[in-house]
Amino acid sequence: MEKIGVGVIGVGAMGHNHARIYSKLDKSEFIGVSDLNELALSKISKKYDIPGYKNYEDLLKKDEVQIVSICVPTTHHYNVTMKAIEYGKDVLVEKPMSFTLEEAKEMNSFAKEKGVKLSVGHVERFNPAVKKAKELIGSDVIGDVVSSFAKRVGPFPPQIKDVGVTIDLAIHDLDVMAYLFNEQAKQVYATMGSILEKCVYEDHAEIMTTFETGISGILEVNWLTPYKRRELEITGTEGIISIDYINQNIEVYGKFAQDVSIKQEEPLKEEIKSFLNTVRTDTEPVITGKDGINALKMVLAANKSSKEQMPINISDIQ
Repeated sequence: MEKIGVGVIGVGAMGHNHARIYSKLDKSEFIGVSDLNELALSKISKKYDIPGYKNYEDLLKKDEVQIVSICVPTTHHYNVTMKAIEYGKDVLVEKPMSFTLEEAKEMNSFAKEKGVKLSVGHVERFNPAVKKAKELIGSDVIGDVVSSFAKRVGPFPPQIKDVGVTIDLAIHDLDVMAYLFNEQAKQVYATMGSILEKCVYEDHAEIMTTFETGISGILEVNWLTPYKRRELEITGTEGIISIDYINQNIEVYGKFAQDVSIKQEEPLKEEIKSFLNTVRTDTEPVITGKDGINALKMVLAANKSSKEQMPINISDIQ
């Protein structure tokens, strides 16, 4: 089967991982990378023996490049994605989809207009533990879902300078909740603040979300904890599912406690393989531009709620 030509724009920590995975997949041909940082660009270019371009348009001009992963800082997602779409490339853009809702909507509309694939990197949906939890919920193992509680905490990441902890971390669990419950958020209430001098935006937040059927989701995120913790607990009328994102473990407590077997996989690798398959089969991405927009609405509502000190209806985020 013919390989799909791919390129990576932005080779920081996440872009480096995209490059690593593309270089190992049989179904992709790694064509080139782009980054403004000449040292990082040279390092990746030499490591994978591919051309490196300081100007990302030089990569987009390559006819053999069909897919690009866009891993630049969030504030540049819009400009780079719109240019990639203009060149007719299928795009996997890292989360959050964009910095503003208006930008995200334009990106999605332009992709549809140009007939290209646009997917957003909400990678936790590809975590085997999350996929298994989705299956268990669908099988009524814990009855009807009532509520959920997520904790995503860890130390401050110095490479992130353009967004706060809500749009960087909270968006993961808010998106996972919507995915697991198969419904959209209705209302968000949040409190947040900034303690660290080196952090321009908020470094901790507590978010409560009410979904369409009344399911509640509570989330704690911060960049203050000296260790990483990524956990989600889902309470149903007949039991509880506990997820450890990092170790990809699930514990189920119901009428009978049960062991759940999970085959561990790298979520990012599964995400990229899924997008390559989407392009190959000309089908809709597992995570669409609309999904990216819905996730962005939730974090924007959280920021607005904290600022105005009141609950915010998702319908008011336009």
